[in-house]
Amino acid sequence: MATALHNLSEYNIEQIPDASNMCFGIVVAEWNPEITGALLNGTVSTLEKHGALPENIHVKTVPGSFELIYGAHQMTLNGSYDAIIILGSVIRGETPHFDYICQGVTYGIARLNAKSETPVIYGLLTTDDLQQAKDRSGGKYGNKGDECAIDAIKMAKF
Repeated sequence: MATALHNLSEYNIEQIPDASNMCFGIVVAEWNPEITGALLNGTVSTLEKHGALPENIHVKTVPGSFELIYGAHQMTLNGSYDAIIILGSVIRGETPHFDYICQGVTYGIARLNAKSETPVIYGLLTTDDLQQAKDRSGGKYGNKGDECAIDAIKMAKF
């Protein structure tokens, strides 16, 4: 659904399972830290709001969005996570680099989900400009991190 038609931070709280016995891995790209930091804050606060204990939320950073695939893969090998969340932000520039990174990360995370026992939640913002990224990381369209946390809890219970 288009974000303009849906606030990323709105959901029915009664439909969310208790996360108090769950463990989550989060891989965050360091590139665009203003955006990825806001996504991380939204993710962690929403997980904790639904019972996840701070000691059961493990955060690792990677240099950029393409490296999210490797980071998530390493976390799947650990085997102790109920769900893994990737968080990144790619903003369109003047070259096709945007397309290659977005397609590569999408394909890589899809492949991890097909082969792994652990669900990997896709939290990569792919926007045309910085304002769109801000709008989706705590701005007028909510926070994609909130949505990722809810998806992680639900998929952990799948």
